[in-house]
Amino acid sequence: MLRTLASEIWKGLHYYFRDSLRVVSRIFLLRHAHSVANDAGILAGQLPGVSLSEKGREQAKGLVDRIGGVNFASVRVSPMQRCQETIDPWLQSKFASGIGDYLLDDQIIEMDYGKWSGKKLSKLSKEKLWREIQNNPSKVTFPQGEKFTSMQKRAIKSLDSVAQERRSSNHLLVSHGDVIKAMIAHLLKMKLDNFQSLIVDPASITVIDFDGESARLIAYNDTSSKCEKFAQAPKSMKALLGGGAGSKSRGRR
Repeated sequence: MLRTLASEIWKGLHYYFRDSLRVVSRIFLLRHAHSVANDAGILAGQLPGVSLSEKGREQAKGLVDRIGGVNFASVRVSPMQRCQETIDPWLQSKFASGIGDYLLDDQIIEMDYGKWSGKKLSKLSKEKLWREIQNNPSKVTFPQGEKFTSMQKRAIKSLDSVAQERRSSNHLLVSHGDVIKAMIAHLLKMKLDNFQSLIVDPASITVIDFDGESARLIAYNDTSSKCEKFAQAPKSMKALLGGGAGSKSRGRR
């Protein structure tokens, strides 16, 4: 009996110290702001020259205050124009002085929709392939374009690079709806075929803690909160039961 008790105590200590010593990266996933393609109901894909709409430019200005003074060890941005225009106001602000590395990252570029690029979504929704895209995206290759699985694999490479770069740091990735959905699905161990159940709005921010193996969702599809509150929250991968007790308030009682 004593041997069993000692074994259980040792096992508990092992898991406690293992979880306590995990080094966690906090990843901020920002979808580009509203674009002229969004405004026109067009699937832009990797077509060049797709800028932000007037609404999107206002969203980009709002991101200056929303992102605020968060210190990022790295900022990775899709090379597409709309992503660069989304983050440029913040990069040109006083808040961006503390960022580490800045990279235009081909691994988080928009999905290559091939012959579907530039076409109206209302027309594409009538195509036979549309149902497969909604229900079994892991089996879909766009005509003269990319596979969903290939897109997810390249995006995962970027996540893995971030996790290995400077651990216990904040990282900002500016990308696209389907790409961010694919990254979220991977981090949360969802099947790619279920990723269409996720919603990622223009200019939304999703925050996920990642230690290279496990992930924890901190914020999802947030379009209004200031990122500093997410950056200041304690990083922990300890297992929770019952949902946890929430963050401790620092206000007076």
